[in-house]
Amino acid sequence: MAVNDVDRGSDAPSVTVAVVHHSVHGHTRVLAEQLADGARLVPGARVHLVEIRAEDVTAGRWHDAEVMALLARSDAIVFGCPTLMGSVSAVFKAFMEATFTPFTTQAWKDKLAGGFTMSASQSGDKLAVLEQLAVFGAQMGMQWIGVADMPGNNWSGGTRDDVNRLGSWLGLMSQSHADLGAEHAGSLGDRITARRYGERIALLTQRWVNGVPYTTSRMTEHEARALSASLREADDAPAALTGA
Repeated sequence: MAVNDVDRGSDAPSVTVAVVHHSVHGHTRVLAEQLADGARLVPGARVHLVEIRAEDVTAGRWHDAEVMALLARSDAIVFGCPTLMGSVSAVFKAFMEATFTPFTTQAWKDKLAGGFTMSASQSGDKLAVLEQLAVFGAQMGMQWIGVADMPGNNWSGGTRDDVNRLGSWLGLMSQSHADLGAEHAGSLGDRITARRYGERIALLTQRWVNGVPYTTSRMTEHEARALSASLREADDAPAALTGA
């Protein structure tokens, strides 16, 4: 099991968020880390970064009792994997199939859920993967949270570093060049969008589990373009993550 636990240690009521992901070359792992960093911004959020590994798959069956125990006590679970041949990765699919027991007992019913994916192609049919993940969440009885940011890079002044530059709302999409390593995963905009998505999930989990007041932040398309521009110019982009 590969689990990275972070507890904010605040006086706020606690929630547990698990970011469960599979990564082949490390690109999707970067996206998972950014999403987890965003969730950690929320007081009371206990964030677990869980990597689904190929070595835990034997004869086509994935098994890790510690991971399953962690997910059983999590309030929100975010699922992520690369898009490979227009589908979830084989290793992550093995993990999905291994949840048959909590499916039959509805053990994950009314937990919150979200999803993310990475591909080398601009499209790569990533939507098909997000749909697979959302259907999986629905079968588990979970409540799905999508990305709530306005689209970026859809006008002449847009760039690759815009927030939500691929215009995805069902879940988070990112794109990485196939000939570059994980240190170049995604774009600045993708990473910022991941952090904002993670923060949004943790905030809504606090509201769902503990009734913590939550104010919905809204922005116009013009304001969203201004946000992307300001984040590109900022030396410390993670500091400007409010309004998830």
